[in-house]
Amino acid sequence: MSVLSFKRLGGRGAQAMGWLLVAAALPAVAQSSGEGVHAGRGTFYGYDGGGNCSLPMPSHVLTAAMNHTDYQGSQACGAYIEVTNLNTAQTVLVRIDNRCPECAPGDVDLAEPAFAQISPLAAGEIPIRWRYVSGPDAQAAVVFKEGSSAWWSAVQVRNHRNPVASLAYRASGSTGDYTVLSREMYNYFVAPGGMGPGPFDLKITDTLGQVLEVSGVPLDVGPEIPLGAQFPAALPAPGSAWPDQPTASLPATFSTQGNSDWGQGYCLDVTVANPNAVPLNWSVHIPVEGTVYTAWNAQVSQTGAVLSAAGDPWNQTLQAGATAQFGFCANR
Repeated sequence: MSVLSFKRLGGRGAQAMGWLLVAAALPAVAQSSGEGVHAGRGTFYGYDGGGNCSLPMPSHVLTAAMNHTDYQGSQACGAYIEVTNLNTAQTVLVRIDNRCPECAPGDVDLAEPAFAQISPLAAGEIPIRWRYVSGPDAQAAVVFKEGSSAWWSAVQVRNHRNPVASLAYRASGSTGDYTVLSREMYNYFVAPGGMGPGPFDLKITDTLGQVLEVSGVPLDVGPEIPLGAQFPAALPAPGSAWPDQPTASLPATFSTQGNSDWGQGYCLDVTVANPNAVPLNWSVHIPVEGTVYTAWNAQVSQTGAVLSAAGDPWNQTLQAGATAQFGFCANR
């Protein structure tokens, strides 16, 4: 058994089997970190592994697919995010294992069990906010893709606490510069001409600019190779307080359009809009003639000549500048 020696914030020791490893967590120039709170729509899909991130199906956490924009060429793969349903304030922790090509920026397509933790499936779509959080304090690892050799190599980082921005390598024992590998959409860093026979020094940088330098990594194709080190926890912890969000200061606006009219009664379509720069749980008060006897896509009540309406759970929260539609019919 070889002894693993490394340095990191709050340093500790560990052991690795069969080969010598030296690792250090170092500061670096900050990358695009993805920090902060994002907003969008939450949907769900059936997922049983095999997503764009090329990661094995996890048993310790639920999963989700990231929209194409925030996927960032697979940079989101393996990262942990916390997703909150704005209608119910329920939150679920998921790992990004896939890409949602048709999702708009800010959207997250949750695996069905994850969606079910924060919303009835019947809702179909919910307003959400989400943020990156620190993953588990397990050893980071790398995997060489099947078919890798000295002449063509593809390596993937797994079990990383923070999103990974880049990976570079050089031959172990070399004092030369590191070679930065390009990253493919399927979440492997690829050397088309190969990395050589190994072993390698690896330099792995997260999106917060923190660096793991690992020496003595063998070209061992197939199994996970534990690195004996992990990035420091620089993102919020799951379950920690979210930053204060600005609140909407303006009420929802509405406009009406005639749907039908038969003299003794009528139906109207109503469009509700959020004039704020932040999300709004909408409600409106509409003057009406007669008695309302049915409505759709809203919760309504009538007092005299005023109809009060608020959103159903699935359309209650309007993002900045967004609209919702409902309608009602009344007897004169």
